[in-house]
Amino acid sequence: MSRFTVLAAALVLAGCQALQGTPEPTLYQQLGERQGIARIVEDLLYRIVEDDRINHQFKGMNVAQFHRNLTDQLCELSGGPCTYTGREMRELHADMAITDTQFNALAENLILAMEENNVPTGAQNRMIKRLVPLYPDIRNL
Repeated sequence: MSRFTVLAAALVLAGCQALQGTPEPTLYQQLGERQGIARIVEDLLYRIVEDDRINHQFKGMNVAQFHRNLTDQLCELSGGPCTYTGREMRELHADMAITDTQFNALAENLILAMEENNVPTGAQNRMIKRLVPLYPDIRNL
């Protein structure tokens, strides 16, 4: 192979790579990684306290443990390096009799917390999509 052929091949490959651009950030990255997810959860907790539709469901909970567990869960669900070690959703919510309205209120508050933390709408939708499979266990259906 001549030097020209090698040089031409290198230029073609470099051009193809330039056309591809940088890869889209992962959901975990779009949420701000673990630190960003922890901020979202913190903002969610404030919203829960102010939301009469759901705040009674959270009375008496260990706030630090809830924050840690939900941060780990969202981190894991978003493809991050965290591992959720809390209780199973069905067991955790067994005696709570959560209604659709309450489930939706928490989802709404999570979306608002993500908006407050400048998470792109597409990433918000992807996170909600990953939470939807938990619905039957949270509702105990």
